[in-house]
Amino acid sequence: MKFMKLGSNPDTFQDDGNEVSIAASELVSDITVRIGTTKFYLHKFPLLSKCAHFQKLIPTTGDENIEIHIHDIPGGAMAFEICAKFCYGMIVTLNAYNVIAARCAAEYLEMNETVDKGNLIYKIDIFLSSSIFRSWKDSIIVLGTTKAHLPWAEDLKLVSHCIESVASKASIDVSKVEWSYTYNRKKLPTENGHDSPWNGVKQQQFVPKDWWVEDLTDLDIDAYKQVITAIKTKGMVPKDVIGEAIKAYTYKKLPSLSKVSMIHGDAKVRAMLVTITCLLPSEKCSVSCSFLLKLLKATNLLKCGEMCRKELMKRIARQLEEASVSDLLIPTVDGDTTVYDIDLILSIVEEFVRQDSKNAQRHNGGDVNDHVSHPSASMITVAKIVDGYLAEVAKDPNIPVYKFFSLAETVSANSRPVHDGLYRAIDMYLKEHPGLGKSDKKRLCALMDCKKLSPDACAHAVQNERLPLRIVVQVLYHEQTRASAAATIRADSIGIGSYESSRSGATTNTEDEWDGVMAVEDLSLSKTTKLDKCDTASNKGANGRVKGGAAPKKALGKMMSSKGQTGERSSSDSSDSAILPSQEHPKRTPARSTTKSAAA
Repeated sequence: MKFMKLGSNPDTFQDDGNEVSIAASELVSDITVRIGTTKFYLHKFPLLSKCAHFQKLIPTTGDENIEIHIHDIPGGAMAFEICAKFCYGMIVTLNAYNVIAARCAAEYLEMNETVDKGNLIYKIDIFLSSSIFRSWKDSIIVLGTTKAHLPWAEDLKLVSHCIESVASKASIDVSKVEWSYTYNRKKLPTENGHDSPWNGVKQQQFVPKDWWVEDLTDLDIDAYKQVITAIKTKGMVPKDVIGEAIKAYTYKKLPSLSKVSMIHGDAKVRAMLVTITCLLPSEKCSVSCSFLLKLLKATNLLKCGEMCRKELMKRIARQLEEASVSDLLIPTVDGDTTVYDIDLILSIVEEFVRQDSKNAQRHNGGDVNDHVSHPSASMITVAKIVDGYLAEVAKDPNIPVYKFFSLAETVSANSRPVHDGLYRAIDMYLKEHPGLGKSDKKRLCALMDCKKLSPDACAHAVQNERLPLRIVVQVLYHEQTRASAAATIRADSIGIGSYESSRSGATTNTEDEWDGVMAVEDLSLSKTTKLDKCDTASNKGANGRVKGGAAPKKALGKMMSSKGQTGERSSSDSSDSAILPSQEHPKRTPARSTTKSAAA
C-alpha cells in the first residue's frame, strides 16, 4: 500500500476520549473547535495560516478564547485532526484509507494555494495522481471509501478518477499487467508456483483474462455498477469475462443464491438483484443459463419486479438448450398450491419457441414449414429438457392437467425424434393422478406418437394398466409393423423368395428411421414384460433372430381377454380403442387378425 508522510514536527496531540489537546506547548490554547462530541484545543495562528475557512470565522482582533462548532465537515473529527496536524507541521501519514476523507476536509476548510503555497489540497492531489491512482489495489480501496464522503467526493471528481483508474487497468492488455492481484480460482501450473525454469531463466507468469474479477468483489453495488459500466464502455474486455465478473460478484455478495435461502422482503437484496440483472451483458452465452435461472429463482421469490423478471426470462429463453432440469425446478411463490412454478417455465419455453422460429425463418428465407418439418438442434435439445421437467413436476398431485398439457404441446412433435421422454412424463402423471378422467387421459396420451417409441418403451407400454386401451392397441400394431418390416429387410438381404418379400412389403409400412434411434430418456422399466418372452419365442421360429409379428398378436389377445374379465376398462373405451385409424391399415391388416384373436 502506498503512503505519504507530511510534516516534520513530532505529533503532540493527546487524545483522552472526547477531548483532544496539544501537549508540550508553551502557549495556552486560544480556540476550541468542537466537532460532534470531540473538542480540539488549538491555537488561532496555525489555523489561520492554512485555512481560509477559519479566516472567515475567527476575528482578527481580540485575545479572548473562542469556541467554534463545525457540524458538516466531511470525514468528521478524524479528517479534521489530519488537517489540524498539517497546520502545525506535525507528521501526518496519508494512505488509501484516509486520503479521501483528508482531501474532502481540506476542501471544506479551504486549504488551497491562495492561502499558502504547498498547502494540503495541492499535496494530496499530487499523492493521488502520482501514487494512488497508479496502484491497482489502492485505487479500489480509495473508491470504496468515497461512498462515506458523498457528495464531496463526487463534486471533487474523486469518484470519477477512481473509476477511470480501475476500469483502465482492467481493460489493459494482460501482457502489460505488472501489479499484484487476487486470483483464487483454478490456476494454471505457472500461477501455482510450479512453473519450471527454461535454460536457467524463469518464464514469465501467465496472466488470465479475468485477473481483475475477484478484487472488485470488495466494492459495494453502486461503485461496482459504475466500474462495470465503464469497462463495458471501453469495449476492450470480452463479454464472457464481464459475465464471469458479475457472476463472481453475485456469489460473493449473495452466497446463498444457489440455495435461494435469502430473507423475503430484504430491500437491499432486491435492489442488488435488479442492478445485477441490468449489468448483465446483452450478448448470448456471456453468462451461463444455470446462473440466469438462479437469478430468476431469487427474483421470483423476492418479488423484485415484473421488468426484472421478464428481462431474465428473455435472456434464459435465448440459451434454454443449456439448461438442466434441476435448474428449471423453480418453487412457486406464497399462495400457490403447486410445488413448482410451471407457468413461469411455460412462458420461457414459449419465448424460446418464438425466438427459434424467428431465427429459422431468417435462415430459411421466411419458410415456416421447413422449420416445422426440420427443427433446429437447439429445439430438439429443449424438447428433451421439457420432457424431463414434465416428468419431475408430474409427481406433484396439485399440478392441473391443463398446465401439464399446455407445456407438453408447446414443443412440437417433430422436435421429439423419440417420444420415450414424453411417454415417461405422461406415465408419471397418470400414476400420481389416478382419478384423472377418461377424456383427459386420452387427451394426454394423444400427445404421444406411438411410432416414435423405442422397443423398450413399447414393451413397457403394452403392459401399462394406466394407459387407455386404444393407445396400447396402437403400440402393439406399430410394434408388429416394425417387426414385419425388419423381417422383410433381413429376408431381402439373404435372398429369400420374392414372394415372401413382396408379401411382407405389402403388409407393412416400413419405418427405416427406427433402426438406429436411441431412447431420449432412460426409462425406469423395472418390469420383465411378457412381450419380451413372446418375442424370444417367436424369434426362434422365424428366419433369423428378428422379432416376428406373432408376439404382438398373442400379447394383444391375452390382454383383451384379461381386460374383458377384470373389467378394468369400460366397454365403450375398449370398442373405440380397438378400431385403428383407416389410414394406418395396410392392404393386409394385422390389426384385424389381432382383433379376431382378442374376440376369440
